[in-house]
Amino acid sequence: MVRVSRRVAAGCLALCLTAAAGLARPQAPLESAVKAAYLYKFATFVEWPEGSFARPDSVLQIGVAGNDALAEHLARTVGGRSVNGHAVAIRKVRRGESTAGLHILFVGVQDRATIGDYLQAARGQSVLTVTDTDEALALGSMVNFVVDGQRLRFEVALENVATSRLRISARMLAAALRVEGAS
Repeated sequence: MVRVSRRVAAGCLALCLTAAAGLARPQAPLESAVKAAYLYKFATFVEWPEGSFARPDSVLQIGVAGNDALAEHLARTVGGRSVNGHAVAIRKVRRGESTAGLHILFVGVQDRATIGDYLQAARGQSVLTVTDTDEALALGSMVNFVVDGQRLRFEVALENVATSRLRISARMLAAALRVEGAS
């Protein structure tokens, strides 16, 4: 009788874990879809300084590091669309690669050292850096995704934006959960 109870308990536990894993899977594509929509919308609310585009019809490049699923989702949903006359292109960025030519860089890794490497590579360039890790703003990220209740929101660090010469629309700042450095 004890063996049956343990087997039943083990089976129930395995079933529960499998069900929980199954429930967790649909959230990942939804989260990617929401992040992709935000990244595309961010491009409409950011003004890049003169010289950021070689020509008036140059491509607006969104780089994605550490989240291939998001890069693929972005490529499927917004690749080829345009923002202010610039076709949108998506590029997967690997550690150590140049961020030259990017306009937005999403860093989807959790390791602080790796995040720091990507942010350092973009520093001094007119690249909007976006992350989804706690304390990423302190590491130099300009925009960071956060979960607020059941909603994906974002926060902005204006001090980090200032060094890039980017201008973020007041409408985007008004939609942010939190804006650091706002007077």
